[in-house]
Amino acid sequence: MSSWKGLNDPQMTLILLVAAVAASAVAYFVLAFILRLWHRRRSEPGRRMRPHVQYFGAPLRLLLPAIAFTVVLPYLTLPPAAHTVGRHVLTLWLIAAIAWLSIRAVGFLRDVILSRYDIQQADNLHARRVYTQIRLIERIVVIGIWLLALAAVLMSFTRVRAIGVSLLASAGAMSIVLGLAAQRTLGNVLAGIQIAIAQPIRLEDAVVVEGEWGWIEEITLTYVVVKIWDLRRLIVPISYFVEKPFQNWTRTSADLLGSVFIYADYTLPVQPVRDELQRILEASERWDRKVCVLQVVDATEHTMQLRALMSAPDSPTAWDLRCEVREKLITFLQDRFPGSLPRVRLEREASPDRPDPVPGSEPQDRPGSRS
Repeated sequence: MSSWKGLNDPQMTLILLVAAVAASAVAYFVLAFILRLWHRRRSEPGRRMRPHVQYFGAPLRLLLPAIAFTVVLPYLTLPPAAHTVGRHVLTLWLIAAIAWLSIRAVGFLRDVILSRYDIQQADNLHARRVYTQIRLIERIVVIGIWLLALAAVLMSFTRVRAIGVSLLASAGAMSIVLGLAAQRTLGNVLAGIQIAIAQPIRLEDAVVVEGEWGWIEEITLTYVVVKIWDLRRLIVPISYFVEKPFQNWTRTSADLLGSVFIYADYTLPVQPVRDELQRILEASERWDRKVCVLQVVDATEHTMQLRALMSAPDSPTAWDLRCEVREKLITFLQDRFPGSLPRVRLEREASPDRPDPVPGSEPQDRPGSRS
């Protein structure tokens, strides 16, 4: 103890600071070892999870020194003004580190939950539902953490706190003005919460929006990205999917019915075409062997309309199957029933002074006519 009493104030301050740094470093390596050990024991085959240290390592490197300096600050021999500034700086440091650690913890929980679901499998309806909910909830929670951190930072300043107290009298009017100014933004946020709960759309849903067919690629709190079939991106406000009608082809399941329309003459027998459709579908790998129907759905004054109805496991496969069936049915009609393709008939009535020519008769050459 006599050796410690012999130290002057600057030496003691330096020793405490070095001890705080060393203690934070030791604590980080111990926690990192625990996190690595936990990851090895908890990791399961087939579940893709980043090591836990990658989630919490950087925030811990920021948080642990702040905690260590906060513990030793009262024992440091510093001027009162330096103590005040140091305490305020450490408060801001702790707020930022805790907010960062909380956001990483939210991301860790997100990946733990989503690692149990494979969105790449064929029947991924439940997985897409969970992905949509978790990602929207994650964004809401992260925004809430940043807002709380910002409020804590502002409240740590005495002047800002005093200004806030003085503005409470006019808070009602300000809230009305801000509400009117941010009406659309708040509406989009509320629409995002509603979509996360009711889920009219999910990630990877096949939809038709504004006459464009594509997949839901990304859902944020304010907009939705639709990946069009030709690789364009359609950016739509998220409130659109609450306020306006749209088509969702994978709302309850991914399988879909496709239709092909064929126009033919009345002389075409329908049953051979129906048999040919059955043969085409049975030979195709795209058909899921659920629906195969051929019907005459319309009859006009010139042609009849045949509709071939077939099923497929998903919308891209349904599109390819429709194109395949359409091409092969047209080829079948050209080869087997070329006379039953759509045609236009002309009728001529015989007049009394010009009777119809006798079938098979040839017109006689008149004198002076060219042969």
